[in-house]
Amino acid sequence: MNYRSFGRTGWNVGEIGYGMWGMAGWTGSEDKESLASLQRSVDLGCNFFDTAWAYGNGHSEQLLGKILGANKGNAAVSGADKKLYVATKIPPKNRRWPSRREFSIDDCFPPEYIVEYVEKSLTNVGVETLDLIQFHTWEDGWLDDERLPRAIENLRNSGKVRAVGISLNRWEPWNGIRAVRSGLVDAVQVIYNIFDQNPEDELFPACREKDVAVIARVPFDEGSLAGTLTLGSTWPKGDWRNTYFVADNLKSSVAHADALKPLLRDGMNMPEMALRFILDNKDVSTIIPGMRKTRHVESNLAASAKGPLPPALHAELRKHRWDRTPTQWSQ
Repeated sequence: MNYRSFGRTGWNVGEIGYGMWGMAGWTGSEDKESLASLQRSVDLGCNFFDTAWAYGNGHSEQLLGKILGANKGNAAVSGADKKLYVATKIPPKNRRWPSRREFSIDDCFPPEYIVEYVEKSLTNVGVETLDLIQFHTWEDGWLDDERLPRAIENLRNSGKVRAVGISLNRWEPWNGIRAVRSGLVDAVQVIYNIFDQNPEDELFPACREKDVAVIARVPFDEGSLAGTLTLGSTWPKGDWRNTYFVADNLKSSVAHADALKPLLRDGMNMPEMALRFILDNKDVSTIIPGMRKTRHVESNLAASAKGPLPPALHAELRKHRWDRTPTQWSQ
């Protein structure tokens, strides 16, 4: 595992972290398998874990707490680069993803509610201090409400969080630039992958200027960039992917992914290509692929050691940028 600086925090985090949504929000998850996968990632050098209260109403956080406890005092994870970093998120009070322009602080993150959910996450994870707390939805317009900047500063001064971040709406990287430039946030989580390259336009330069960490989420475009989707793909009732891969989106996603397959060479698979494309961008502090099985942990973390993509391949992949506009199914 290679490590990168996490913005101005001074942390060194694995350039491939662990996204934990799938352990509580998707079908097919089993706690024993999830814990084994998490432990395998620690053994391989992963030290950044991204979870949220909303992932199973705290269940994902509790799983992470078990891994922290199992590795407490473990000499193998006691080095400076091996500290296990906990990143979690406060859910919006109205439970609406994504946020909308008309939502207010009172709708989503009233100050007393922020404090309440920080306490819930501390209890679930079983720690006294969270490394990173993130707002699970975000609107730059909320900065006009003086209560929010004050609440963020109060969080930092409380000793219960080390850093504060925001998680941006799908396909709206522009909606966090003001927060970055304000100096209030230490990290930004944004969708960035072969298709979704638009954070490079304005968001990444702002983060570079302010030394704000970038967490790249959805590296596989919810599965399409893993190369396994087909027009016949289905999921069990209740699985979130049924609401995302509606007919029109599934058709387009499969077509865009299939167009990449002829570019594969020398035994490289789609997930490796997708991760290495992101790793080529030094503005990214860490990538958080969702992983639920040990074999996925091993293959995804191995991408860190593969180095940059061949320049010609990277240049070809840049041509597959796919600019999209949020719609009713893109929460």
